[in-house]
Amino acid sequence: MASTVTPGCLNRCPRLLASQGMNSGTGDPKTAASLGSRDRAILDFERTWWREPGPKGRLIRERLDISAARYHQLLNRIIDRPEALTYDPMLVRRLRRMRDARRRRRVAGQLGLPM
Repeated sequence: MASTVTPGCLNRCPRLLASQGMNSGTGDPKTAASLGSRDRAILDFERTWWREPGPKGRLIRERLDISAARYHQLLNRIIDRPEALTYDPMLVRRLRRMRDARRRRRVAGQLGLPM
């Protein structure tokens, strides 16, 4: 009986990832290379920053050596790229959903519509 591996399972099962020859959070190595090291570092940081003690802004400065404002500008550009979706689909989809929800709330508030 052949086992089927779903993408969601790969993100939850580190041993299964290793057996499939993959790393957690990374897709196709060719696509990962096309992102650039800074873009990959930003996505990797966004995936794991909450595990670290301390405020996110300080961690951004320490790890990436950029301001929090610049980090968020770059992150918003990165998540629109198809290479980012291939690199870490679950993270990118979640970030896109969160951004779209914030945008909807902001527009609804400006128009005086119920949220």
